[in-house]
Amino acid sequence: MKQAKEIEDAEKFNFMATVTKAPKKQIQFADDMQEFTKFPTKSGRRSLSRSISQSSTDSYSSDSSDDEEGTPREKHQTNSKGSSNFCVKNIKQAEFGRREIEIAEQDMSALISLRKRAQGEKPLAGAKIVGCTHITAQTAVLIETLCALGAQCRWSACNIYSTQNEVAAALAEAGVAVFSWKGESEDDFWWCIDRCVNMDGWQPNMILDDGGDLTHWVYKKYPNVFKKIRGIVEESVTGVHRLYQLSKAGKLCVPAMNVNDSVTKQKFDNLYCCRESILDGLKRTTDVMFGGKQVVVCGYGEVGKGCCAALKALGAIVYITEIDPICALQACMDGFRVVKLNEVIRQMDVVITCTGNKNVVTREHLDRMKNSCIVCNMGHSNTEIDVTSLRTPELTWERVRSQVDHIIWPDGKRVVLLAEGRLLNLSCSTVPTFVLSITATTQALALIELYNAPEGRYKQDVYLLPKKMDEYVASLHLPSFDAHLTELTDDQAKYMGLNKNGPFKPNYYRY
Repeated sequence: MKQAKEIEDAEKFNFMATVTKAPKKQIQFADDMQEFTKFPTKSGRRSLSRSISQSSTDSYSSDSSDDEEGTPREKHQTNSKGSSNFCVKNIKQAEFGRREIEIAEQDMSALISLRKRAQGEKPLAGAKIVGCTHITAQTAVLIETLCALGAQCRWSACNIYSTQNEVAAALAEAGVAVFSWKGESEDDFWWCIDRCVNMDGWQPNMILDDGGDLTHWVYKKYPNVFKKIRGIVEESVTGVHRLYQLSKAGKLCVPAMNVNDSVTKQKFDNLYCCRESILDGLKRTTDVMFGGKQVVVCGYGEVGKGCCAALKALGAIVYITEIDPICALQACMDGFRVVKLNEVIRQMDVVITCTGNKNVVTREHLDRMKNSCIVCNMGHSNTEIDVTSLRTPELTWERVRSQVDHIIWPDGKRVVLLAEGRLLNLSCSTVPTFVLSITATTQALALIELYNAPEGRYKQDVYLLPKKMDEYVASLHLPSFDAHLTELTDDQAKYMGLNKNGPFKPNYYRY
């Protein structure tokens, strides 16, 4: 028995010795082999970056055809009807994009219901709508709804990274003049907007904007066209701010609808959409675990509130920066510490901006961040993080995934920048379809209202959506939850001084 045990021990020793002497294996790439080191040399970093990702504009949902060299502007494409009045990445993806749109329609029942109710009347007949929004499956449902209601549409993207190429192809195949693809350059971005506006024999009379870039372009480049616009519908904080600036300067010569501050946009899209999509965007790009991570969220508006609620639920330690004492007090009452960014920047694992402002995170902040700090933006504009200051000779940019860059300092410190400081959720992931149905329905009704309003109802100013319309949008979505509203009795309505059919709250009410 003793001899058998000695043999067994010897075999174990021989096995361990063999394992110990086994040569170390290196990670092999397509063209060569490299070992990961803690801080690779500059040449090593560059070749590693190239081997991992050849393109800064890869799409999660695209196929290999998206990797073709050259801009779509250089290609001549036609749809099955022979039309070439569009510019997309690859028209051959149309069938795939159509399936994406059909899937989105299943969770946008309220917008589809509006389409069915109103398409007989064609309330947008004669409307020529030029749009600049994110081009996703959900937006496609909105665009096709507008077309079903009688409008002619020409569309471009408000973000160079958010377009779903296959969806753009499906819209082009259906006859919509769409000019957009994922990964546009800045020059491409403005070229696409201009192609939407500048077409012989076609002049827009309505604008649907997200961020104000389209409105700004028409105002600056085509002032005569701008004066003939019947109405502008804007859905973002940034775009609304620009409209109010025009109005204050006396330069807004058309009525505009501020959809961003409508209850159905602010309290649902801004809050609930961001509460879910912030995690989706961060997980897809970084695989980060949030438990115990220290996160600072710059801004505690509706977007900030949604982000903080999600992060806190996963165990992150969340700090808030704010300029508004009311929002700051709300953050304190919700259990968050309100700080100045300079006070905590060295300890943060994740920095998220959602203010709508500029230079919220500066080069000074970026220099003081610790190694592997993740930096991203949940606001519409790409001005919140000073990305331009990072494009200097002493810093190395390494693309490690689609929309994920490591910015490497001379001492080897890395900061993880997502989507080059652009909107994280729509650049790096997707957003919940149902909540976008609420926003899209609001936008459609705002366009119908402005287009059909009798002369004199709306002057050259910025307006909020009528309360009755907000309530109607909400009521269209309640059947999805099998929700049943309580009805006021005549006596109750008289006591409260309300119409039994609404509106149920005054315009100054804060939900």
